[in-house]
Amino acid sequence: MTGFLSAISPICPPALIDLARTKGPARVAIARAGAALPMEAARDAADAGIMEPIFVGEKGAIHAEAEKLGWDISAFRLVDTTGEAEAGDAAARLTGAGEADALMKGHLHTDVFMKAALNREAGLRTGNRLVHVFHISPPDGGRSIMISDAALNVAPDMETRKVAVQSVTRLGHLLGLVRPRIAVLSATETPIPSMPSSGEARELAIWATEAGIEADISGPLALDLILSPEAVAVKGMQDDPVAGRADAIIVPDIVSGNALFKALVYLGGGCAGGVVMGAAAPILLTSRADPPSARLASAALAALLKAR
Repeated sequence: MTGFLSAISPICPPALIDLARTKGPARVAIARAGAALPMEAARDAADAGIMEPIFVGEKGAIHAEAEKLGWDISAFRLVDTTGEAEAGDAAARLTGAGEADALMKGHLHTDVFMKAALNREAGLRTGNRLVHVFHISPPDGGRSIMISDAALNVAPDMETRKVAVQSVTRLGHLLGLVRPRIAVLSATETPIPSMPSSGEARELAIWATEAGIEADISGPLALDLILSPEAVAVKGMQDDPVAGRADAIIVPDIVSGNALFKALVYLGGGCAGGVVMGAAAPILLTSRADPPSARLASAALAALLKAR
C-alpha cells in the first residue's frame, strides 16, 4: 500500500448530525434496500434520529438483512418489489408523489437508479439542472468544504456551473454559513487564453457578483490558494475574500472534481456526504465504496434539504 493513503477512519461530524436532527427525520425511500450496506446506513441514520426509512425492494431480502443487524423494522414502511428496475421506479415515484422526502440508491446499478429518478412520470424532474454536491469534513474537526460537481455532470457548461454556485450557496446557508466562500478551481489565479477553465472561472465569479448571489466568490484559484493560508500569504493574496478559507469549490469538469474529492477522502481521511440537488427532492447517490460515516453524512444532508 502506498504511503500516501490515510489510515484514518472517517467520522461523520457530530455537529452535522445535531444540525440535521433539528430539522426532524427525513422520510427516505431506499431503492432496493435488501443488502448489507443500505440497511446498515438506514439503521445508523434512524438511530441518529435523522431518517425514517421507507424500504423498497424484495421483502424477504430486506427482512433478512434487518435480522442480521438485530434491527426491528416493523415500525417502518416496506414496499415489496422485484428486481432493480421495479425497485428504482417504485422508490422514485414515492418520492415524486411526496410520500418520501428524499430518494436513496440501494443495491442497484447507478444507471438503473438514475433512469428511474429522471423518468418524467416519477415526478422528480422540475426543469432545473441537476448538480451533485459533496460535503467533506476533515478528521480533526476543522472546517468542512463542499465540492460541485464531482459525480454527476461530466463537462458542466457555464449554465450548469451557475446552478452549482446556487446549490452550494443554498446548502451553505442551511449549514449555518451566512455568506459561503466559494472558490472556482483552475490551475492559476490569473485568466490566461491557453487555459480555458481560468477564463471561465473569472466569468463565473463576475456573474455571481452581478447576480447578487449571497456568497463571496473568487476565481480562478489554484488548489493551493483555495486551501492554504500560507500559500495565500506567499503570493500576496490576503485581500481575496475566499483564498485560503474556502467553504466550497466549483470544479470545471468531473475528472478534476472526482480526483479532488477522492484525494480528500483517501489521502486526507475526510468524510464525504453527497447529495444531488435540483430535483423535487434530494437524491442520495451512494457508492458501494462509501464507508458508514459517509452514508450517515449523506442522510444528514437529506434531512437539511427536505422541503417539509
